[in-house]
Amino acid sequence: MARKTGSRSEITGPRVQAAALHLFAAEGYAAVSMRRIAQEVGVQAGALYLYTSDKQSLLYDLMQSHMTELLEAWRQVAAVGSPLERLRAFNRFHIFHHLDRPEAVFVAYMELRNLSPENFTRIEALRGRYEAELESILKAGQQAGQFDIPDTKLATMALIAMLTGVNTWFRQGGRLSRERVEAIYWDMVRKAVGA
Repeated sequence: MARKTGSRSEITGPRVQAAALHLFAAEGYAAVSMRRIAQEVGVQAGALYLYTSDKQSLLYDLMQSHMTELLEAWRQVAAVGSPLERLRAFNRFHIFHHLDRPEAVFVAYMELRNLSPENFTRIEALRGRYEAELESILKAGQQAGQFDIPDTKLATMALIAMLTGVNTWFRQGGRLSRERVEAIYWDMVRKAVGA
C-alpha cells in the first residue's frame, strides 16, 4: 500500500508510537485496536503496517524504548560518592525521570501481562538491569555499615515500587511541588534503609 500523500516515515512512525502510547495508557492495550491507532494518527489502518508488524510489536517497542531510555538516562547521571549519596541521586533521578513520562511508565508497568512470553523475558531483563543498579547501591551501603537492610533484593523491589507509585497520584500544580515530593520521599527512603 502506498503512503498517504505528504506522509513521511520519520514523522508518521513517531506519531504512530505516540498515539499507541497514549491510547494504551488511557484505554488499555486489550481495548485498543490497530484501526483505533490509525484513526488517531489520521492514516488508513493498513498503513500502520508500514511502521510496525503488529500490535504486540508496537507494545514491545514502546516498553523497550522506555527501559532503554531509562537505563541510558541513569548512566548519564553517573552517581558517585558514598552509598548514601548515590541512593539520594537514585531517589531524585527515579522520581523526576518518571514524573516526566507518566504514560510510558503506566504502560511499562501495567501492560506487562499483555506481552508475549518472549517479549516479557526481554523486558524483564531490561528491568533487571535497572533494579541491579539500585541493589548495587544498597549492597555497598550494607557492606559499609551505612544501611541496615536484612535483604537487599527485597529492599530494591520495595523502594522501586514506592518511588514509582508517585506517578499514580502526583499532579502538577497540586498541593506539593515535585521538589517537595522528592525531599519527602528521600526522607522515607533513607529511613527505610536504616540510614
